[in-house]
Amino acid sequence: MLVSIEEEILRAQVEGELRTQLNAALKKYDSLKRDRDEYTEAIFRAAKSAASAMIIPPVQAPKADKRSKQAETAIAVLGDFQLGKLTAGYNSVICEERIDIYADKVIKLTEIQRADHPVNDLQIFVLGDIVEGELIFPSQQWQLDSSLYQQTVLDAPRILTNFIRKMLANFSGKITVHMVIGNHGAIGGAVRQSMNPESNADRMAYRITQLLLKDEKRVSFNIPDGSGESHWYTVAEVFPNYRVLLFHGYNLRGGSGFPWYGLMKKVGGWALGAIPEVFHDTDFGHWHQPTRVTLNRVTARCNGSPESHNTFAQEALAAVGRPSQGLRFVHPKHGVTAEYVVYLDTDNPVLPQVG
Repeated sequence: MLVSIEEEILRAQVEGELRTQLNAALKKYDSLKRDRDEYTEAIFRAAKSAASAMIIPPVQAPKADKRSKQAETAIAVLGDFQLGKLTAGYNSVICEERIDIYADKVIKLTEIQRADHPVNDLQIFVLGDIVEGELIFPSQQWQLDSSLYQQTVLDAPRILTNFIRKMLANFSGKITVHMVIGNHGAIGGAVRQSMNPESNADRMAYRITQLLLKDEKRVSFNIPDGSGESHWYTVAEVFPNYRVLLFHGYNLRGGSGFPWYGLMKKVGGWALGAIPEVFHDTDFGHWHQPTRVTLNRVTARCNGSPESHNTFAQEALAAVGRPSQGLRFVHPKHGVTAEYVVYLDTDNPVLPQVG
């Protein structure tokens, strides 16, 4: 029986372990104010305390598909949750509901693929801006439903962990999770330029998620980090002949809409050696517009967002998108065989990506 993380969190809270440790860490957090080194250390300590107080039993793997036909690997693309953002049509509760809808649709679409061939392994690309932050832009405090602490330590790890555990119950093979940071995870508001570039609330939420799933032997994490650098990208190896560059997208320059020229310039430079790792495609977010464009031999994919009703985008960019996340399937010899923009508003169908 799959035990929900909510039940485990409730058990930990009843026992008093989690609340006691978090309260102690938060008191320290409040007292540190803006001292940058101890400020970051305190947040990590609160995160570790939150995760270590919980014991989540491993998910039992489903029956392995032993058909002789060559298996494909699924890629689920998550990003731009903007957890904590509050608009007329979006909040943290709606975000969580939509990611659960996405999980169910991933399973449904994978079963369609399995009618023809095995799909045992899953790679999950997490592209950043999982949290909304608190001090990213002026007046943001009037557009939030939760604190940075709740976004980072409670909501994001719960939603990510629930998603991964549901995937564990439906994929018999390995699950590899690649996670890069977004600009909304930056800490410190006006003083963030004086912070260690490694300090990012997205990364903290990722490490808590990793701790929560520490007993899941079928899950591995790729979370780039290291003191003194932002570590803004990673390259995910799906197969030896199919590697994908992952980055958030805040470093693409452009205005008044999607940055076509900035994307072409950056991806072209990275592919020519500015990034030393070899990659064949690239995934990014930030722009909240599910888009795919071929740049010579590299396919660049912009992921959507579960967010809806963004009044800034409506006013400044005349852009309003449907909530969505991405999904595709990759054959070890033939590359990408199917891909979808998975829409998360429940009154619309799942629509395939053309091409």
